[in-house]
Amino acid sequence: MRHLLLPCLFLIAGLAQAAEPAPAVRVNGTAIPASRLESLLKVVLNQGGKDSPELRQQIRGQLIAHELLRQAAVKKKLQNDPLVAAAREEAGTRAMIERYVALNVKPESVSEKAVHERYESIVSDLGEQEYKLSLIAVASESEARTLIKQIEQNEATFAALASKHSQLASGKGGGALDWLSFRTPAVEGKTAGLPLPVAQAIAKLSKPAPGTLLADPIAGADRYWIVRVDEVRATQVPDYEAVAPGLRRLLETQALERASASLMEGLVASARIE
Repeated sequence: MRHLLLPCLFLIAGLAQAAEPAPAVRVNGTAIPASRLESLLKVVLNQGGKDSPELRQQIRGQLIAHELLRQAAVKKKLQNDPLVAAAREEAGTRAMIERYVALNVKPESVSEKAVHERYESIVSDLGEQEYKLSLIAVASESEARTLIKQIEQNEATFAALASKHSQLASGKGGGALDWLSFRTPAVEGKTAGLPLPVAQAIAKLSKPAPGTLLADPIAGADRYWIVRVDEVRATQVPDYEAVAPGLRRLLETQALERASASLMEGLVASARIE
C-alpha cells in the first residue's frame, strides 16, 4: 500500500483549498479540509487500494507531512525562489491545459451493445486450443541458433537468455506470455499478436509436451524467434460478465484517444505553424 501513497504527497498541493466547517486536521492552526483527504483517498482507491481506517490514517499523515513542509518552506521565504516561481508557472500552465482538454474533448459514450460486440469479436477469433508460450526475439539467425544451443545444452536458462537478449518487452519477465489462442489455419491479423510464421509453426505442433523448445528459430517481423511451448490446453472462453468491465474501459480509452486526436487535428489545421 505504501507505494500507492507515496505519489499522493506530490498531488496534495494541487487539490482544492475550499473551506469546510469540519477540517480533517489542523496543523499549527492551518485547517486542512476533509475534502482533500477524500480526494486523495479516491486517487488511492482508483489505483487499486481498499478503503480502511488504516488507509485513511496514512493519508492523514501524508497531509500533515505536506503541510509541515509547506510551512517550513514559507518560513525560509522559498515561495520567492526563482525555481519555485518557474515550477509554479509550469504547474499553472499544465493545469490550464488539462482543464481545456477536459472541457473540449468529448468522447463518444460506449454502449452495452458495443461492449458485447467487442466480446463476440474476440471470442470468434479464438481457436480450439490455447497456448502458454515463452519467446525470445533477436536480430539475426546466427544469434538465435547460438541461444537455442545454449538452452539445449543447459548452459543457460531460457528465462535468463530472454532477459539478456530478447528484443521483446516480455524479455524482462523471462520471455513468458499470457495464455493466447487463435483460429487455425492462422491468418494475418488474427494470431493473438504473434507474427504469422510463429503462429503457423505452433499450430503445426501435435500435442507438444510441456516445455517443448522449437529446434529452429522462426523468421518473421524482421526478427528471429525462439519459441518454447510451456503448456497447451482446451480454450477457456471467459464469461461475458467477467470481462465486460475491462472491455468497456478499453473501448472508453479508445474513444478518448479518438476524441483527443480529433481536437488536436482541428487545432493544427487552424494554426499558423512556421
